[in-house]
Amino acid sequence: MTNKSGTLYIGLTNNIKKRIYEHKNKMIEGFTKKYNIDKLLYFETFIDVDSAIVREKTLKGWLRKKKLELIRESNPDWEDISEEWYS
Repeated sequence: MTNKSGTLYIGLTNNIKKRIYEHKNKMIEGFTKKYNIDKLLYFETFIDVDSAIVREKTLKGWLRKKKLELIRESNPDWEDISEEWYS
């Protein structure tokens, strides 16, 4: 996820539509609310939580440049891919 300034946020959830809704509506205290993180750029799905946790830790360990490359591969225009979920 990101904001208008390009700040990146990586998180983990078992209900992405609910979690993105909460972030967009500033319902969760913390980083995303403080920095107005409300735009979903990229996500991955996993069958089991252990694999998801490993991937989250891996992505968080990457340099910003590598994270940006991952986003640009699937979303070069940085469009909010969750925009239509709440229409």
